[in-house]
Amino acid sequence: METYDVKSPSTDASSVRGGCSLSGVELQAEVMRLYYLEKLSIRAISRRLGVARKTVRKCLALEKKEKKRAERHSLLTPYRSDIERWLRETPELLAPQILERLREKGYEGGITILRDLVRRLRPSAPISPYLVVQHEPAATMQVDWADFGFALSGVPRRVSCFVAMLPFSRMLYAEFTLSQRIGSLLRCMENALDYFGGVTTADVFDNMKTVVLERLAGRPPKFNPRFLQYANARGGFAVIACTPRHPEGKGSVERGISFIRQRFWPGRRFEDLDDLNDQVGTWLLDWANARHVESTGKVPWLVFEHIEQPKLRPVPPHPFNTDDMDHDTVSPSCRVRFDRNTYSVPWYFVSQHVLIRADTDKVRVFLGTQCIAEHGRCWGIRQDLELESHRTQLEQSRQRRPDQIAGARFGDAGRRYFKILSASTRSLKREGVRLICLAELFGTKETENAMEQVMQSGHVGADYVEHVLRKRGASRPRQLIRLGDASLDSIALSEPDLSVYDVTESE
Repeated sequence: METYDVKSPSTDASSVRGGCSLSGVELQAEVMRLYYLEKLSIRAISRRLGVARKTVRKCLALEKKEKKRAERHSLLTPYRSDIERWLRETPELLAPQILERLREKGYEGGITILRDLVRRLRPSAPISPYLVVQHEPAATMQVDWADFGFALSGVPRRVSCFVAMLPFSRMLYAEFTLSQRIGSLLRCMENALDYFGGVTTADVFDNMKTVVLERLAGRPPKFNPRFLQYANARGGFAVIACTPRHPEGKGSVERGISFIRQRFWPGRRFEDLDDLNDQVGTWLLDWANARHVESTGKVPWLVFEHIEQPKLRPVPPHPFNTDDMDHDTVSPSCRVRFDRNTYSVPWYFVSQHVLIRADTDKVRVFLGTQCIAEHGRCWGIRQDLELESHRTQLEQSRQRRPDQIAGARFGDAGRRYFKILSASTRSLKREGVRLICLAELFGTKETENAMEQVMQSGHVGADYVEHVLRKRGASRPRQLIRLGDASLDSIALSEPDLSVYDVTESE
C-alpha cells in the first residue's frame, strides 16, 4: 500500500513530496474533509498534506465520479408517466397538444421544458428496410428537379437544375433553368434524350405537378395529359410516379443531385445562365461521367457507350410542341399577362381571348391561328414589355375618327361602309375595332370584299362581315409547327364543297 509522510502546514513548497503517511483511502478522506469542510483550496491542501496538487485533484475527481448524481426535480416530474403513456398511444402528439392536457391536470410550467422532455421521450421512428433494385440496361431513366435558390445576379428568379440519371450505367445529365413549367420540363427532356441518344423503356419521376396532377391514397396517380402525349410521341415510354415521401424510389437521381451539389456547385462562378450551362456541360463530359464510381468500380461513360446505349430505342424524328402555353384576355391597356410579366398587343385586339406561347427566347400571342404580337421573353418579374409600334398605333388611333382609320385600311369600301354605318345606332368605334381585327385574321382584301357583299345584301355590321368571311372559308389555319419534311409541310387541303349535301337532302 502506498504511504505518504505528513509535513507540517508550514512546509516549504519545494519539499512537499514524500511527507504523508496516509493510505490511499485515508488520504482521499482527508482531502475531502479539508476541501469541503474547511474550504481550503487545492494549493493549500497540497501544502498541508505534503502531496502534489495533481494527487489532490485525483482524490477529488474520484469522489465526484463515485458520487451519484441526484435526479433534478422538475415541474413535469409528477406528470411524466402520463406524458409517456400519451406518446406511446399517439406518437405524433405535439408539445402544444400535450400542454393542453397537462393544464387540465394542474401543470403550471411552460412549454420549453415540456418540449425538451417530449424530444427525449418520443419514440424514434422505426427504420424502414428497402430492397436493393438491380437495374437493367436501357430499362429506366430517373428524373427530378433540384433548387439552387437566387443564384444569378440581378435575376429575381430561382435557379432550378433538371437532373436525369440512367441507373444502370450511372450516366448523368444536368441542365439549369429559370422555370419548372411544363414547357421547360419538355425542353429539358428533349435535350436529355438527345444527350443520351435514345429512349428508355420507362421514366421515373417525382410527384411534380407538370407530370402528376393529383395523387390520392389508394388510387392510381392522375397524370398530366400533355406529358402523356409527349411520352407517346417519344416512343411510348412508360411514366412512373414515385410513392410520396419515399425518395429511395428514385435513389439514383437523388444521389446525382447530391453529387452536383457537392462536386460541381461549391465555389462556382458564372456570368449568366448560358455560362452556367456551358460549365455544367463541360463538367459532365470531363469529370462526372468519366469518374470511377466507388460502388461499381466502373466508369459511367464506358458502361453507357459499350453496354447501355446500343439498347436504347431511337428517338422519333417528328418534333413535339414544347412551348409554354397560356390563355388570357387582352386588357384595356392592350396587355396580356404571362409568367409574372405583361406584354403589349395592338390596340384593336382589346377584349379578345388569345393564346400565349413561349419558348426559352420568345413570347408569341395568337388570335386563332394568327400571330398578332411577338416579344423577346423576359425572365424578370413584374416587367412591362411594350413594342414601340404598338404604342404608335394606339396614339394614331386616338387622333383619328373610326371612319378615317377604316378608310386608311380599306380604301373606298371602308369610307362608304362607315358613311352608311354612321346613320345606324351601332358604335362606330367598336365597329372599327372589330373590322380591323377581322382584317388581321382574314386579310385586308378578303375583309373588304366581305364588306362589299354585306352592303349589297342591304346590311351593315361587323357581325355580318365576319359571318361572310367564315362562310367563305377565308380563314385557313396556318401551320404553327413545321414537321421538317418538305413533302409534308407543303400539303394543302382544299375547302370541301358542302353544296352536295344540300342537293342530296332536296332529292
